Amino acid sequence: MILHHRPRLLRQSPAIRSLVAETSLSVNDFIAPLFVDEGEQVHTPIASMPGYFRNSLDITVKEVKELYSMGIKCVLLFVKAKDETKDNTGKEAWNKDGLMQRTVRAIKNTVPEMVVMTDVALDPYSIYGHDGIVKDGEIVNDETVEALVKMSLSHAEAGADFVAPSDMMDGRIGAIRKAFEENNYTKTGIMAYSAKYASCFYGPFRDALDSAPGFGDKKTYQMNYANRTEAVKEALLDVEEGADIVMVKPALSYLDIIREVKDAVRVPVSCYNISGEYAMIKAAAEKGWIDENKAILETLGSMKRAGADLIATYFARDAVRLLQG
Repeated sequence: MILHHRPRLLRQSPAIRSLVAETSLSVNDFIAPLFVDEGEQVHTPIASMPGYFRNSLDITVKEVKELYSMGIKCVLLFVKAKDETKDNTGKEAWNKDGLMQRTVRAIKNTVPEMVVMTDVALDPYSIYGHDGIVKDGEIVNDETVEALVKMSLSHAEAGADFVAPSDMMDGRIGAIRKAFEENNYTKTGIMAYSAKYASCFYGPFRDALDSAPGFGDKKTYQMNYANRTEAVKEALLDVEEGADIVMVKPALSYLDIIREVKDAVRVPVSCYNISGEYAMIKAAAEKGWIDENKAILETLGSMKRAGADLIATYFARDAVRLLQG
């Protein structure tokens, strides 16, 4: 055969494939989510997330030191509130001596170079398990935003580098940015969960924090998975309101959304490789149906290829070890 093009020439050896690879993963891409619990020496396995734990503050600080020594530069914090602190106002969320605030201070005192991001939503503190204040069976928007602002200010005061509003209330990014400016927290950034979908893949996360909704679902504020244009609209609104980074969540079923958002905005785009996606790979690997290590790198690579600049993933530690060989 006489051919004008032989694309396989660029695939014939590992060295050539590396030279022409269009996408690459590195330790700089990863955000490591951490679950924090009250107490001391608490190291609770999360049954639906094999190999992942909910740790007390003392163990969390040790884990952050280890992650930083591996080269991971960013953690995203979630806390499990005690049942007795939960109500319908979320006031524990802005308690200056709350678990989140103490965790931020402890990490920044021990590993000041670590970038600390904090979850901003009311569901861990809500008796209803919803991301907002409930009135007459409705998750109300504007009163919830007021609570989220208080929560964000308390995180900024504790030393958080970024707050990460995951609630999907309208107008909360602009309100938080305004509050930061007015209170001189001009060095605290905002990573907005701009396109967070109402997904069936959140189950293990809700097990970890005991934050499943007590009634109904979250479809009046999280997005319909059928929609794409709406995601771009939400991301652009958040950028206009002052978001420094925008996020798409989940990741694997929404790779097209990551690309759409990446093409539309001029700020970094993150995605969240969520608990259900983690659990699926773990379960299939346990059955011997897939190679776990290869699946980790292939799925994370797909998110980077789709356009994600940052990837929040429970595989962060494993991915770094695999990449470092």
